[in-house]
Amino acid sequence: MQILYVTGLTISQYIEQRAWEQAKLESCPFHPKGGCGLEKHGTYPRKFPEYCLIARWYCPKAHSSISLLPDFFACRFPGTLNEVEEVVDTAESCESLEQAATFLRPEITLTSALRWLRRRIKHVIEILTTAKGILGSTCPAILKLWRKRYFVKNVLQDLRIKVAGRLHAFPPILGLAPRSVSRYFTKPPSNNQWGLSSSP
Repeated sequence: MQILYVTGLTISQYIEQRAWEQAKLESCPFHPKGGCGLEKHGTYPRKFPEYCLIARWYCPKAHSSISLLPDFFACRFPGTLNEVEEVVDTAESCESLEQAATFLRPEITLTSALRWLRRRIKHVIEILTTAKGILGSTCPAILKLWRKRYFVKNVLQDLRIKVAGRLHAFPPILGLAPRSVSRYFTKPPSNNQWGLSSSP
């Protein structure tokens, strides 16, 4: 199980301050009243974009580990929320998905780059679509429009704050749903989400 660790730090600051050593879990999320034998369970590494550690606990009664995920990290996905946002921003500004994929991942084949890009686009579309329903927003599921409407620089991190009480029901990579929870959407994102062209 993952719980959001609100640090207010960048990943560089998190590493410099060794913030995982300062992380505290006040109570077991499975047994808020205690008595379960909750204990510190070391750390585990996140290797991308920079190597750092994540604090972890273990509940013997629930037979489950609990980790405190720093607020800048994507959940169950490599990298940070801002990195994903930057990738999708680039896709929104390009004339086609092929152009964006070639620019972002020139070291791999176009097919692989498109798969890599579409996966990130799909996550962002799912997040913004879900956020629209939860927040009652009429803003299209497009980052640049969301940014303009709500006067925020980092849309995904801002949303994490706004929907903090719903994160375990929110789709990845923003939400903290368990691995066993099915993805909210199964249909791939449209190539023309922003009016972009893409070869079949």
